[in-house]
Amino acid sequence: MEALLSAGVLSLPWWAYVLITLVLTHITIIAVTVFLHRCQAHRALALHPLVSHFFRLWLWLTTGMVTKEWVAIHRKHHAKCDTPEDPHSPQIWGINRVLWGGVFLYVRESRNPATLECYGHATPDDWIERTVYSRFAKLGVVLLGVIDLCLFGIVPGGLIFVTQIVWIPFWAAGVINGIGHYWGYRNWPTPDASTNIVPLGILIGGEELHNNHHTFPSSAKLSCRWYELDIGWLYIRILEALGLARVKRIAPTPRFAETKPVVDVETLQAVLSNHYDVLVRYARSLRRTYRAELVELRRRAPEQARVLKTLKDYLYRDESRLSESERARVEQTLAQLPALQTAYRMRRELIALWARSMASREQLVRQLQEWCQRAEASNIGPLVEFSQRLRRYA
Repeated sequence: MEALLSAGVLSLPWWAYVLITLVLTHITIIAVTVFLHRCQAHRALALHPLVSHFFRLWLWLTTGMVTKEWVAIHRKHHAKCDTPEDPHSPQIWGINRVLWGGVFLYVRESRNPATLECYGHATPDDWIERTVYSRFAKLGVVLLGVIDLCLFGIVPGGLIFVTQIVWIPFWAAGVINGIGHYWGYRNWPTPDASTNIVPLGILIGGEELHNNHHTFPSSAKLSCRWYELDIGWLYIRILEALGLARVKRIAPTPRFAETKPVVDVETLQAVLSNHYDVLVRYARSLRRTYRAELVELRRRAPEQARVLKTLKDYLYRDESRLSESERARVEQTLAQLPALQTAYRMRRELIALWARSMASREQLVRQLQEWCQRAEASNIGPLVEFSQRLRRYA
């Protein structure tokens, strides 16, 4: 046994092997989130050629993934998110299949030439990519196994190698693609089921903040709240300070000015650019209206108040994610609550505003101004305050 443990070039205590494994797998996670995800798939930043090639080499050794395949599958995931065409949605395939077998769904989609042709554009296509990385994708993993065994010995090296091999299939293909669309908290009401798993994005390089990413997919920074940590963003800033990276885009930060008497083009543009922030603030306004209605209903019709309480979660969800029966229940209940019905209907109209791609800028300005006028004429306190704040977006 001693011979097996010390057969490598390096003879280390057990805790050193654990530490080395964590460092090596962390580098792989950073290569995925910074290079594959934020740089290649979404073009949120540009990396120096030396940094890009280091990540390509590292991923070839530790995962055997081909850049074009990974990027194409991820872009298709965004384009078809949580629909039957999504390569790995737990809403379609089930959480257990994606969590424990997400890598097989990835491999299956990587063999679809239509996916690679449609979504795999603008990925590395140089000599080394064509003749080595893509052509001999499994060779890198074999070399990694040889290196681990030679450096650390048969038992430690074998364990380190196995951990490196399963790290990305489990954490990326399983946890992020699975739990990241099934369980967690949501900062933003995206039409898909994306969630933030935890606010501290350390173990998976910031990818834990998956709902933030689906809201602002072209942002190089995945954290949005003061309590969220995106360690991948920390590495990007370090590379940027060293002149090895250039950030192209991050999520917009809402700015506010004095309330304008009427909506103008600048207000419209600010509202459209920050429409997810608008929706979050509207949800708060809707909650205040709901609470006021609930208090009044408890006083005059306690039985109805209990029914309204059971529909609370449905009121704040995207209508497109409600079933027909759920929508019918919501509408039936709202018919008895005029203020909440008005606020709910006007949220629908506000969402439709930025979906009108065929309308001219002047038409959209006029429609938004009319919306604000009706909101402030409703005499519904939270709705009036929201409309006044809407005219402050700058």
